[in-house]
Amino acid sequence: MKKIINGTRYDTDKAELIGSYSFANYRDFNYLCEELYITPISKKYFLAGEGGANTKYRETVSQNSWTGGERILPMDKETAFEWAQEYLDTAQIENYFSEMIKNA
Repeated sequence: MKKIINGTRYDTDKAELIGSYSFANYRDFNYLCEELYITPISKKYFLAGEGGANTKYRETVSQNSWTGGERILPMDKETAFEWAQEYLDTAQIENYFSEMIKNA
């Protein structure tokens, strides 16, 4: 998936995949698949996501009618870190966000 947003190119083929999360099967209205990436040069984070008609990725077909869709969502490092804590395992988080982790 490719998209230019605010003058920055986001390309899942060229960015590094950090980790992913998915829920349900693609025929479900609640289907959700999100992948967290980091761009190779500017080190910007983004989600490449797709989902069914009941998700934030839905697209309007007509009045009160939606279908699934896909989109790229840029995010700052803090937001990416929050997403990672919710959906990724400890090793993935430590690998990409080690400087943000506090010891108890």
